[in-house]
Formats: sequence, C-alpha cells, structure tokens
Amino acid sequence: MKEKAEKNGWPVDLEFCLIGSCTNSSYEDISRAASIAKQALGKGIKPVSQLTVTPGSEQVRFTIERDGFIEIFEEMGATVFANACGPCIGQWARFHDPMNAPKNSILHSFNRNFSKRADGNPNTHAFVASPEIVTAVALSGTLGFNPVTDTLISEKGEKVKLEPPTGYELPPKGFDVEDPGYKAPAEDGSSIDVNVAPKSNRLQLLTPFTPITSDDLQEMRLLIKAKGKCTTDHISMAGPWLKFRGHLGNISNNCFIGAINYFNDEMNHVANYVDSETEAEFLPVPDSGRKYRDNGIGTVVFGEENYGEGSSREHAAMEPRFLGVYAVIVKSFARIHETNLKKQGMLALTFLSPDDYEKVRQDDFIYIQGFSSMAPGENLTVRLRHPDGAKDSFEVAHSYNEAQIDWVRAGSALNKIRRETGVA
Repeated sequence: MKEKAEKNGWPVDLEFCLIGSCTNSSYEDISRAASIAKQALGKGIKPVSQLTVTPGSEQVRFTIERDGFIEIFEEMGATVFANACGPCIGQWARFHDPMNAPKNSILHSFNRNFSKRADGNPNTHAFVASPEIVTAVALSGTLGFNPVTDTLISEKGEKVKLEPPTGYELPPKGFDVEDPGYKAPAEDGSSIDVNVAPKSNRLQLLTPFTPITSDDLQEMRLLIKAKGKCTTDHISMAGPWLKFRGHLGNISNNCFIGAINYFNDEMNHVANYVDSETEAEFLPVPDSGRKYRDNGIGTVVFGEENYGEGSSREHAAMEPRFLGVYAVIVKSFARIHETNLKKQGMLALTFLSPDDYEKVRQDDFIYIQGFSSMAPGENLTVRLRHPDGAKDSFEVAHSYNEAQIDWVRAGSALNKIRRETGVA
C-alpha cells in the first residue's frame, strides 16, 4: 500500500481514521476495534491520527457503552459520535471551504469512497479497510502501516507490536437499549395539523406529483447526458446539503451538480433551449430543469452503467421528478435507485443496445412512444428528432410490474397510497 501510494502521489499521512456509520459498525465490528484500542492503552500507544467511532444503531451504541467499549475508545483518545450517518455522508465540519481544501488522505470502514463524499473535498483520497485495521493504522498515522509486520513506538520509547484483534459475534450479555427511537403514530391522525413556517428554508410540505401522461412524453428536452460514473452522490450530494432534506425545493438546488456533462466534460453546466431551438443558453443543471419545467417542457436524463449506485437516498429520485424529469434512460441501473425512480412515478428505462446512448445529442427533441399501453415485459420506443432534420429511434426496456405501473399512473407510490386510503 505504501509503495502504491507513493507511486500515485497519494499523501501517506492520515489526519483522520474513521469507523462506523451503517456499515462495519456492528457489535462484533466495534468489539474487535476496541480490542486494538485496549492493547494500545496497555502498551502505552496513543493514536497519531484522529480516530472517530460511529455505532451502527442506538441499540449497538447503548450496548457497547454498557460493556465498556466507549470508555476504552475515549481513554485512548478516540471520539465516539452519535449513531447516525455522520462523516460517511459528509456530516461533520471538517473543512469550511471543501472545494478548495488541500490534498489529503483518510482511512475509513465506510462502504463508499466516491470523490467528495466524506467531506466535500475533491482532493481527499479515501481508503477503505476493516474497523480493526482502521484502528491499528490510526495508531501509526500512516497509510503504509502493516500491523501484522510493523512495530509502533510506545510512550516509553520501546518498539511494540500489536496482537491480532479479538471480539464477540454477539454481546455475551445480550443486546440492550433504553430508547430505541421509535414512536408509534396516532391511531387517528385526521385531526393533526402539520404547521410549517412559510419562510422556513429547511422544511416544506410536499405537494403531490402530477401523473405523467402520453402528451407529456412528446417534444421533451435533454436535462443532462451524464458521462461515466453517476452515483447518488453525483445526483444529490450529501454533506452540508442535508440540512435541506426536509425542503424539496431547496435541496433540489444540488440536483446533478456533481455529474459530468457528456458534451463538455464539465459539472453543472448544461445546454438549455427554452429561448431558442438552436442557440443554447448554458445554465446550472437545477436552473435548466426549472426553466424547462416552468415552461411546460418535460425533460429526460441519459446515463451509463450502474446509474444511481451508492446510498439509497430518496432525494436522488425526488429531485429530478421535482425539476420536471419524466424519464431516466441508461445502460444499466443500480437496483435500489431504479426502484426509487419508480416510486416517484417516473420512467426508469434501459437501452436494449448500449450503443444507442451515443445517438443522443444535447439539442434533441425526445419522444417516448407506447406509454399509454405500457405493460410488464413490453418495450417502449424512444424517438429522437435532431434539429438538422435527421431522426433516430430505438427500443428501451423496463422492469415494471403491474403494481409499479400503477404508481406511475397515479403520479407516485405515495399518491396511490393516499388515493387508496382516502387521505386528502
């Protein structure tokens, strides 16, 4: 690892090592990491990197506190966070200006290390390891440390080695928790009013989405043709943006701002043709989406392989829907994101031939045919009308079952539930 880091110009010094979030944060994971921390205390070793620990749930947090693990971590100099997403999605105040922060490396046990995910800094190199390795490496402060073969220097100046970690698959005393965080809903909520301050920028009542019609799917425009990897972090960045997660209008200002535009290799800079069919105005993606939507023009997003991989956040589907996107057409979907698009009443479609992705131009008029008779297992047809008079068409597949088609007909899964339960 050290040789590879030096070859690629990755900083080997680690300011932060991080454990936890929803992944690699079980009782067993924490107990194995704690066994390394306990060794460090016994051998007189303090971590060189800042070590943080995020339990996987309140039940895990309560149980590891009861069993003394939190005390061990804190005594050796680590910080134990609340059981939440935390740094895994950038919810920590590491940099005041992330986009201009310095080049650095961090090591964590989170399951995703996309660019800018952990702290908003494109210059952060994030490396992934098990919780026990993360803890051991924090003691050395360097990416190239191998706890199997390398030694550490104790407070007495002695060379010491770590023993392999130990742990418990399940807590010997069983799990325990005082407050699991669940509050049952009222049996009859018909008299409950939800009052939100009109000027709030963090809360906004949801307005039900309007169902898509066949007419909506005619003469649509391209919102963005995403190039390469397009994860849910590219579609809806986390970090500071999550303060707006209760306000769909405001959080939609981050929609696709991290995606790469196929036509210019830039982020958040796409062509808009509302004012002219041939002369493009270049706008941030959310501004372009709003301009099309507010002028009654539907939009389409095109993407490549495994589109929507990463966190299963609903906002990555809700935001495009809010901005007027009716269809997302890609080479292949990440499974959870595909379902989220369906739940928001959108069309999630895949190319029969991946090469058809190349046919899409940024100034195309886009038509989707066959929607009125959409049925499980039956393909739809996409037609492209290029401004020079040329035309292209190709078939696209979908994986909707009857229930999911009903979601689209209703405008969203939530709309269908409201209709069936008689909720206004």
